[in-house]
Amino acid sequence: MISEHGGDLDRAIAQYGGRRDDWLDLSTGINPDSYPVAEPGQRTWKALPDAADMNALINAAKQAYNTSQGCLPLAGAQQAIQLYPSLLARKFQGRHARILTPSYNEHEIQLRRHGWQVEAVADIQQMKGADLAVVVNPNNPDGKSFSAEALLELSEKVKCLVVDESFCDATPSHSLCPHLQPDTQPILVLRSFGKFYGLAGLRLGFAIGPEYLLKGLAEMAGNWAVSGPALIIGQQALQDTKWAENMRAKLAVQSARLDKLAITAGWQLIGGSRLFRLYQPAGTHGMAANWQDHFARHYIWTRCFSYAPQWLRLGLPGVHEWQRLERAFLG
Repeated sequence: MISEHGGDLDRAIAQYGGRRDDWLDLSTGINPDSYPVAEPGQRTWKALPDAADMNALINAAKQAYNTSQGCLPLAGAQQAIQLYPSLLARKFQGRHARILTPSYNEHEIQLRRHGWQVEAVADIQQMKGADLAVVVNPNNPDGKSFSAEALLELSEKVKCLVVDESFCDATPSHSLCPHLQPDTQPILVLRSFGKFYGLAGLRLGFAIGPEYLLKGLAEMAGNWAVSGPALIIGQQALQDTKWAENMRAKLAVQSARLDKLAITAGWQLIGGSRLFRLYQPAGTHGMAANWQDHFARHYIWTRCFSYAPQWLRLGLPGVHEWQRLERAFLG
């Protein structure tokens, strides 16, 4: 199985030309209006990350995610996705996993690499009875979401539940984190920092769940999995609740604006989150790759899906890039 993801701008440049600065990359769901980073200080660059900064970040994350459960900082949600299949295979008997699909395919790739039997299912009810259930909430790429009640019910019917909340910051009401209790079934929640805060290059994410699972992940990640600057910047951003509230309102407006643009062009809205939208474009024989090619000739990169050739996903343009995208839609 081939790993498919957005952000592969090198491939676009190799095929269509131009320099990186010429391109508008809408192939990811990364916020184009990133958090205004303050200089973290020379100490963070010169010294190894220390426990005090780590604990400060953990406390900020627990408050931001409204959870009393344990919280482990990692080098992005992707690191957690690469680690948990091996850990859970050792912790629980059986390696039968069910993944709600279509979804982010790295979960299936990493599970298969660690010997899991993976079954793709289309309905949450079909996940019951599995050793491991994996749900992306809200889902990537169609934005489908599930209530905390539905996920907690599912957790009682499987040995372990992994919920990937990488796109949950924009709609925190979808999060399972506030509903986690010490006596709930084993649940591991993954959070991405870089997407909502627009700082993907910082490589910061979190695993939230029972301490015995987090301890295993920490041992696998090793010392200093998170850089000193990431500890400081992450803490600053997560504590800035006013910025987060304003950004959520802004993203709601911007995603609605993108929908209006696409629907006016005759496209069908399939779904999405506040950070990306999924469409079925009109014309071009129903093949989204033709539209990807069209936008690429305007140096705008979008996201296609091998398993759904009629779908095209677009992230949000920056505030000064809307006219460029609108012109590309027109011609």
